[in-house]
Amino acid sequence: MRIAQIAPLTESVPPKLYGGTERAVSYITEALVELGHDVTLFASGDSQTRAKLEPVWPRALRLDPGIRDRIAPHMLLMEMVRRQADQFDVLHFHMDYYSFSVFKRQETPFVTTLHGRLDLPEQQPVFDTFNTAPVISISNAQRQPIPQAKWLRTVYHGLPEALYTPQPVEQRYLAFLGRISPEKRVDTAIRIAQRCGLPIRIAAKVDEADREYFEREIKPLFALPNVEFVGEINDSQKAEFLSGAHALLFPIDWPEPFGLVMIEAMACGTPVIAFNRGSVPEVVDEGVSGFIVEDEIGAVAAVNRLSRVPRAGVRRRFEERFTSHRMAEQYIEAYQAVIRANRRSRFKVIDTSAS
Repeated sequence: MRIAQIAPLTESVPPKLYGGTERAVSYITEALVELGHDVTLFASGDSQTRAKLEPVWPRALRLDPGIRDRIAPHMLLMEMVRRQADQFDVLHFHMDYYSFSVFKRQETPFVTTLHGRLDLPEQQPVFDTFNTAPVISISNAQRQPIPQAKWLRTVYHGLPEALYTPQPVEQRYLAFLGRISPEKRVDTAIRIAQRCGLPIRIAAKVDEADREYFEREIKPLFALPNVEFVGEINDSQKAEFLSGAHALLFPIDWPEPFGLVMIEAMACGTPVIAFNRGSVPEVVDEGVSGFIVEDEIGAVAAVNRLSRVPRAGVRRRFEERFTSHRMAEQYIEAYQAVIRANRRSRFKVIDTSAS
């Protein structure tokens, strides 16, 4: 199958540091190549892939200090894909709703994976208007605010099986990994660790949009005893960081669409203690890969029950549910569905005898 993967240009594929969407695009792309498909990746020029790379912009926009208008390169991306669309059997977008208007007006089947939150009121008229654009969710919970969208299926994220593996290190702390923002609640994670009397290590990115929040609300907490801010870490550092944790704390305060960091922890055999929001009940298997809790008190109690969760069982559940090959096979089924639907609509015989 000739497949185009279309990624945002904000980060490279995969990202050098933090970046959930582009990371997922990388895992999908490489798994499809391994399964024998002819894949072209439209992404920034500093991306790394075994697929054919179409470099739309020289480097990731977040790492390019000269970029002030991030929309302009994405407009070029859409046009570049449109001009080459007839070379592919299917186009797979990871660009929110950027593709809906242009690509419903051309013949190549296309599908969009929605990676972000969908509960904002301004999104409703978009999906009311483009209710025939086929979309894929990354959790069932993500779908709830927009039932009017043309949902094909849910495909959970997956990781290459050997990307992160349990490391032979002693567990000495609780971990927070990801991004510092109000909805991720690193402050809650710190309070949980303090209540448990355990150190916490925080490996996290600070976006410029969250810089004031970080300086005002979070940075002063780093002066507390046993709180260590590591900063952003890359892929090569994650396995040791997560393997050294008793658990990953995921005390979110928003409708998380998926939460890639949860399965990164599971790949390392590290249990996840997560608040019951968004995708969490679909990703964490209670008592098997971690614990789902309602509040800080529940999280502290879960830390005290970690001995009941064997780390080998956490890793095994990751292998059963969240590998990139499993994810890619489900995407192939989705591609086949949109190709079949496109053929049916193109060759449909219209009965005009009654007119």
